[in-house]
Amino acid sequence: MTDTADTTDIRFLLTIQQSGSLVATGRRLGLSPSAVSQRLQQLEKKLGTRLIDRTARKLQFTDEGALLCQRGAELIEQFDALLDELQVRRGGLVGNLKVNAPLGFGRKYLAPVMADFQRDHPNVDIALTLSDQPLTETADRFDVVVHIGELRASNLVGHAIAPNARFVCASPAFVKRFGMPESPQDLAQLPCIVLQENKEDASLWHFSKGRTSRSVRVASRLACNDGDVIRRWGIEGRGIILRSEWDIADDIRTGALVRLLPSWKTPDANVVALTRSRAGLPRRTREFMQFLQSRFRPQPPWRS
Repeated sequence: MTDTADTTDIRFLLTIQQSGSLVATGRRLGLSPSAVSQRLQQLEKKLGTRLIDRTARKLQFTDEGALLCQRGAELIEQFDALLDELQVRRGGLVGNLKVNAPLGFGRKYLAPVMADFQRDHPNVDIALTLSDQPLTETADRFDVVVHIGELRASNLVGHAIAPNARFVCASPAFVKRFGMPESPQDLAQLPCIVLQENKEDASLWHFSKGRTSRSVRVASRLACNDGDVIRRWGIEGRGIILRSEWDIADDIRTGALVRLLPSWKTPDANVVALTRSRAGLPRRTREFMQFLQSRFRPQPPWRS
């Protein structure tokens, strides 16, 4: 190689990798595609090796380009963590914190937490992105991804935030009209409402009682990707819903919803926070994680 890449070069290459195209990279950096292409050519000339194959319809990193991204990302994390430590010693947390979270939970519980954290650390700039499918977003765009429910195989590291059960519920008027179901199989004959999220099989509901397991395919004439809409439809008596404890605990307490099949358990949907690694996280990310966990312990607010 004729020269070495600096941190600016590595960040530039990582942005291309995360964006997936030179056009998208230009949008993120505020540059034209030709300017991005020219800068990439200059980097390749500096290093004396081709980093990206641009003849294919989709960008394909060469072995050298992939290695530089992999090792470079580790070095950038360590470098940023070092700078954060130096800034903290000079007087507080600084930098950017980007968090992705589910729509309903983010609105109700995470937004206040993040606002309070920013109030306590005024030099930290916070960006909260709410999504109905947070795991489908590019994880590298965020420092923390809040997830509720089962976590499929992932290279992200999970940090426990709060326990969260799921309950089958309906309005008192619905129960009066259709009666109280006695077993999970009864649900197949009743109007149900499903939440479509994270590309799950939303109409297949699973139950357990001791060593006995049951799965039932519910009939759904109403579906939505917004949990708050599902909850409102349930309260209005439009069908049976399967919702997280954090969302409907208050409605059960006030009687707006009635829990069905209380002797049968549905799979828990615990709240976790995901990061790209456990070690080497910036100080602001570690402090935020501790702050977030403290707001849900010893008991989460929905169990207070």
